[in-house]
Amino acid sequence: MFSKLTALFQQAVETQEPTIDLQEAFTEHWKGITNYYIETSDESTPAKKTDIPWRLKQMLDILVYEEKQGSVGEMGPCMEYLLQHKILETLGTLGKAEYPPGMKQQVLLFFTKVLGQVQHPLLQYLNVHRPVQKLIRLCGESRGASAEKEEIQFLGMICTKLKQDPCLFGYILEHKILSPLMKNVSVSESLDCLKNKNKQNKSVAELKRMNSSPASSPCKENLSEQGERLTGRASLPRECETMPGTSSSASPERSAAQKSDSHLANALLNLCKSEKKRVVLKACESLLLLVSTPQQTAAIYLTENTALCHSLTDHLCDLYCSIPTSVDSADIDLLEVVGWRSWCCTSRSEETETFPGKEAVERFIAWLAFCDELIKEAHGIIAAALAKAISERLFQGTLQPQLMQMSEMGILTSTALLTCLMRQITSPVLLEELVFFLLGKQRHPEALGDFDRHPLCYHLIEHCDHLSDEISCTTLRFFELLLQKPHEHGIYNLVLRNLEERSYTVYSAMGLEDRTAFEPEPFDDTEELEEDPYFTDGFPDSGLHTSKKLVSTMLSASKSAEPTEASQVNKTVNSFLCLVPEEAKTCHLVEGSGYDSYVHDAYVQFQQCCANALKWNWPRSLKPLESCNLEGNFYEGHFLKVLFDRMARILDQPYELNLQVTSILSKLALFPHPHLHEYLLDPYMNLGPGCRSLFSVIVRVIGELMQRIQRIPQFTAKLLSVRRQLMGLEPEELIDHTTLLKGIIVLEEFCKELAAIAFVKHPPVDP
Repeated sequence: MFSKLTALFQQAVETQEPTIDLQEAFTEHWKGITNYYIETSDESTPAKKTDIPWRLKQMLDILVYEEKQGSVGEMGPCMEYLLQHKILETLGTLGKAEYPPGMKQQVLLFFTKVLGQVQHPLLQYLNVHRPVQKLIRLCGESRGASAEKEEIQFLGMICTKLKQDPCLFGYILEHKILSPLMKNVSVSESLDCLKNKNKQNKSVAELKRMNSSPASSPCKENLSEQGERLTGRASLPRECETMPGTSSSASPERSAAQKSDSHLANALLNLCKSEKKRVVLKACESLLLLVSTPQQTAAIYLTENTALCHSLTDHLCDLYCSIPTSVDSADIDLLEVVGWRSWCCTSRSEETETFPGKEAVERFIAWLAFCDELIKEAHGIIAAALAKAISERLFQGTLQPQLMQMSEMGILTSTALLTCLMRQITSPVLLEELVFFLLGKQRHPEALGDFDRHPLCYHLIEHCDHLSDEISCTTLRFFELLLQKPHEHGIYNLVLRNLEERSYTVYSAMGLEDRTAFEPEPFDDTEELEEDPYFTDGFPDSGLHTSKKLVSTMLSASKSAEPTEASQVNKTVNSFLCLVPEEAKTCHLVEGSGYDSYVHDAYVQFQQCCANALKWNWPRSLKPLESCNLEGNFYEGHFLKVLFDRMARILDQPYELNLQVTSILSKLALFPHPHLHEYLLDPYMNLGPGCRSLFSVIVRVIGELMQRIQRIPQFTAKLLSVRRQLMGLEPEELIDHTTLLKGIIVLEEFCKELAAIAFVKHPPVDP
């Protein structure tokens, strides 16, 4: 019984279908493609309607299957046939000729899948990277081409391979300076040449058969020429005689062509301008892969021997110039941060709340966001070169004339775009270029009337005090955003460089004694928070109990300090809280506007400022007076001068403008620099002759306020009504002296905010 079963099994095995010869099948499919060009006479049939796509897919499947069946790292006979007979080069020529129509797409698709699915490294071989180089030159030639999808898939695969193995740059970018990246090329190429010679007789026979067929089209003649090169009988073009990276003597024309451009970078840049957003997205992602190379040699090549940086920047400038001059600055201010990926994935039909020019603005901002991310991801050499190019071409060449113009409408639009641009930039390298462009690199103290060192900075600060309140508000919003950026030069150039020597103070021995003479009693650990004079003096209904945990945490920090320090904080806080007269206070009459909310907000914002300032190595204590130059004339600087002038006119300015001025001053007060804290938050500082501080400016405003409120009938009722209108608790109605009343409300809020900032900072006391 067992012998019968064995016989049946043996018979079944013997009747199985014979094993397919992969090389024979591969050869047959390739001959089927070549026979199409020999036998067909119809040149109008699209490639996709022929059997060429099917045969190319069968060839690909055979290559992948052969590799899976073989040993790791071993090249199968089908792959050897592909390389030895220069099939890829022949396909590249057919794709370039676009015969039959659409052949380029089929060739690109085949190249992409071969490079992506075959695991064996192929780009090192001359018969692979040479046709790949030629195919790259065909990509991105014309905008809106039917093969854009296949082109970007092919280029994306090339960039992926370069990211995986940076040594491949030498085979793709075609420049002799990349020769150190190329390894073990000559051995493999020599072996290929020997194998080609061994099979030359077979190729000659094939060539004779092909040439003996009637040639009725130029494409057939091209195929015959490819057959000659396939056998090695015809001489190669001059640019292919030497391998990339070899030191052969090239003609001057060849050297100039090598130095001019990278075909890969150019193709990607051209596809970034496509009307198809998915193509743009894939092209941008491929560029990110290209510039993120860790190879310094490749980075130098991309910056010095290609137009990559200039092309990216020129496109950015073109997009900026395409923005209509009629765009409303208010619409630009309302735009949120635009991500280039999300912009590429959003169709135009999904856009809402459109305004004239919105698409142009978003296109510019999206490309800026891409350049910003590219700088963050790129090699340091490429990042610095691109940031420099953007500074020279966009900032200085395009944006500066717009900011310096006299037209109010032009100033509004350009400043709003500058603010939008500042909000978008996050890369440290590009941010530094922008800050230096706007403010200059000066770090020595300013001198009164010295406005010629950096005219752009002077004009921008002057715009904060422009006759047009709209221009002033727009420019102030820009400076507020600039101060929030994590770059030390912004705050230093605008303010700190003028406070380094503390020449705003006049301290004598008597002054020091007077300063420490008054010391309130220390805090009692059992004292209830509601009874603390910080919060209940003048604000019985402040609602402090709602944030007792946060305030008690900060109070415990101040109690752990020296008694003199705690008393100094106590005096400072009360000084600001008591500045506004009782008859001008309305905060305690409106629910939800208590002082504790200011403490919470100040605490959160101060922590953010400290996080940014950690790497700036700022001093923790005031510079000793004996090492300061107190003899020089103090000048607070152009920026603080304009802010103080605006603050002095708070009772006569529009509500929105007052909010913007006080917002910037509070941002300055939050910075953890001891000199800045002293100058803005120390009411007991002895000012030098002719000097003013923030506290002294507010005191003068309060003096004027006391005189003016006496002349307003029913002042308290009107003030409370205006406050409730601002909070949306009452419908708006015309009230006399509205500007003054709103200014008083802003002043009260600002003083509470300064008191809260002084409370949460706990600065060291001057020795």
